[in-house]
Amino acid sequence: MSFTSRILDFFKRKSTVSLGGGEKAISKQKAGGKMTARERIAALLDEGSFHEYDLFVEHKCQDFGMADKELAADGVVTGSGTIGGRPVCIYAQDFTVAGGSLGLMHARKITKVMDHAIKMGVPIIGINDSGGARIQEGVNSLAGYGEIFYRNTLASGVVPQISVILGPCAGGAVYSPALTDFVFVVDNISKMFITGPEVVKTVLGEEISMEDLGGARVQAETAGNAHFFANSELECFAQIRKLVGYLPNNSRAKAAMIEAKTPKASYKIENLIPKDSKIPFDVRDIVRSLADDSEFFEVQELFAPNAIIGFARINGETVGIVGNQALFLAGVLDIDASDKIARFIRFCDAFSIPLVTLVDIPGYLPGSDQEHNGVIRHGAKVLYAYSEATVPKITVILRKAYGGGYIAMCSHHLRADFVFAWPTAEIAVMGPEGAANIIFRSEIMAAANPEEMRKLKVQEYTDKFANPYVAASSGYVDAVIAPEETRTYLVHALQLARTKEESRPDRKHGVPPF
Repeated sequence: MSFTSRILDFFKRKSTVSLGGGEKAISKQKAGGKMTARERIAALLDEGSFHEYDLFVEHKCQDFGMADKELAADGVVTGSGTIGGRPVCIYAQDFTVAGGSLGLMHARKITKVMDHAIKMGVPIIGINDSGGARIQEGVNSLAGYGEIFYRNTLASGVVPQISVILGPCAGGAVYSPALTDFVFVVDNISKMFITGPEVVKTVLGEEISMEDLGGARVQAETAGNAHFFANSELECFAQIRKLVGYLPNNSRAKAAMIEAKTPKASYKIENLIPKDSKIPFDVRDIVRSLADDSEFFEVQELFAPNAIIGFARINGETVGIVGNQALFLAGVLDIDASDKIARFIRFCDAFSIPLVTLVDIPGYLPGSDQEHNGVIRHGAKVLYAYSEATVPKITVILRKAYGGGYIAMCSHHLRADFVFAWPTAEIAVMGPEGAANIIFRSEIMAAANPEEMRKLKVQEYTDKFANPYVAASSGYVDAVIAPEETRTYLVHALQLARTKEESRPDRKHGVPPF
């Protein structure tokens, strides 16, 4: 074959493969409101930055009529590019090719680009849109999934792993996203479940739609498997680009410092706190009053809203924010909030992102449902995660810090580096009302006017214990500060802690309460 013929053959092959499953399949994909695999990559990455690998890989299956069947790029597009000028590795399953089904070579393309990401120390992004295992390849498909799961585990805590669900992701396939750091879903497009509606009907006799079983909102709001919810693919890609901007490339690097900005004037911290301590306020407004340009990128916004987690910048530095949200369940810790907080702490610790904790917590959620479903085990995850973390840890007690909740929310006893408290802070074993009812029970019952006596004793307990000064007198609070001083104290603490070094006992690994 002549040189010219080889060049023409190359362009012909490339053009054919780039069409994926063909024009008919592509039209069907777009009719469902979905982009093609290559369109998605182009929309997410910086313009013109994508470099594709393994374009001409073919499956090796010879059974069930597959011997002569050509599957373009074996149903998955892999390569690397940049987001905001920073390198990332990426793969996107192509639903137009055999429903994006995963066979052995398909899986090897994915694991190859994952290996690249680990070796090069760059984030890995996986776009999932697949009907599942390629049944014609039998156990080879299952082997492929196993190799992907193994790479997810190797990459954990080494490079950021991002999963994007833009179509079906069912059966064993869902475990790869579950092993990654962040999962993005899009309304009416994303579907995640272990067993489909047909199986549920057969086994349990229940009729349920695919959307109600494992749609985007279910995964983001109820199950907690998804961290970000979007209304369109383009909105989802904008979220991913924003997230990547907050993160380091790998665990050996730190997130890039950018030019510091002051919070917006509309967020005056001293105006955000109700005078009545029983009136809740939105802790996200407190975050915005402290963060550069008042920007807060919340993670898992729809799940366990009694706790907030997310990223912000303070004086140009990325920080992880954890806070109790009094607007929901008074900001208590429950099973879901504990899982949400603990996992986020461990991510931030793995990637050297300092933690800022804003405390306003009455304790753990009581009730038989919580107890029976393991609130003790789940709540212990928060204690473990904070104790294990060696990144800079700064805690600000805004109002209530009662009982086990005080300890769990990064107290000095779990080795917070700095603990600051506002004058409105109440640090005690329990709330004044409950404490007074127990401590002064006899006096209250013996009084001529028990209700008046109870009020007096509640006030007595409040004056003695429900304030920050008793804890400060024991060194458990480093400084009692005015709310408007908070950002200044945070900036100084973060600057001081940049060179922090802290060791732990030599061991293979701990055993957290999974």
